[in-house]
Amino acid sequence: MSLVGSGTLRVGLDGRAFASPAAGVRRYVNGLVPALVALPVPLELVVLGGSAADVPPGVAHEPESWHPPTNLGWTLVGLPLAARRAGVDLLHAPAYTAPVGIRTPVVVTIHDVSYERHPEWYPYRRDRLRRAFYRASARSATRVVTDSMFSASEIHAAYAIPLDRIAVVPLGVVPSFAAAAAASGVAPPFVLHVGDLHQRRNLAVVLDAVLALRRRGGAAGALTLVLAGIDRGLVDALQAQAAAAGLAEALTVLGVVSDARLDALYRDATALVYPSLYEGFGLPVLEAMARGTAVVASRASSIPEVLGDAGVLVEPTDSRAWADALQAVVADPARRASLAAAGAARAAGFTWTRTAQATYEVYEQAARR
Repeated sequence: MSLVGSGTLRVGLDGRAFASPAAGVRRYVNGLVPALVALPVPLELVVLGGSAADVPPGVAHEPESWHPPTNLGWTLVGLPLAARRAGVDLLHAPAYTAPVGIRTPVVVTIHDVSYERHPEWYPYRRDRLRRAFYRASARSATRVVTDSMFSASEIHAAYAIPLDRIAVVPLGVVPSFAAAAAASGVAPPFVLHVGDLHQRRNLAVVLDAVLALRRRGGAAGALTLVLAGIDRGLVDALQAQAAAAGLAEALTVLGVVSDARLDALYRDATALVYPSLYEGFGLPVLEAMARGTAVVASRASSIPEVLGDAGVLVEPTDSRAWADALQAVVADPARRASLAAAGAARAAGFTWTRTAQATYEVYEQAARR
């Protein structure tokens, strides 16, 4: 290794991850990098490319030079050049793909492989060349980091990567995104979904449950489903579903919200609902638990691994079971309080410091390859 100081490991991070279109990737790098900086270890970080405005305090920045003007061009040409100019000992690509065939050791974080296991959800990823690049990127990396045991098993199955090259490093959470209280702007009672509105999120099932509860009346008779996140092509169908039931007001679509408003939504929600069919981790589940919000979520993929027994798990496609679970939570304040306390206690074990420490250990292993 080329050392900055006595034993110091110099690690380059793909700076484009800080502006990733995927909210989960942005949360990951914005939680991990400051925690890495704070570790009492011989580590120096350099953000390679991206915007200098995104670089956290205590981290150097290497600007981008010319490269083919595509994301693939950046990954295969621009990123290795930036790593060479910065003189890094190791390259960490935190958003699924990494350079292929370079001499510098590479750590790649793959949060999930839903695009490989379920290409029907991602029409553009049916392209054989694109999927071949994802596979080559994963298989050529020195080490792969992922968020859960579920994802490790999926990566192994999708790419035939030995499990001993895959490190499971759970994500962390901060107690609050914003120091100041904000207004959620939504009248209770409501259940909240946070995340991109994507086919795999299975939102039609939970909307069916909310519509059924409104028809039943009682404590849940005015319940609303609130969606916070980027629309990936679902909103029109969900709005049509609510309108066909004569209950258009049962659905509120907010789009992307600020961190302060997201905190307020977690605070005011009766529960977080997370009916997803496939997740590599499910960060909103952890965020809700950390904020004392009851969680009702799918018994699918990595979600039970994150939620444990601190929330209610439901079969993902059973809308009647979803309606029954939500009614029980809405109608029973003591039950909600018990779930909130259990969730907060469980979330306390997921810290970015622990994530950073485990990630640094992967760096050391990869640098010694």
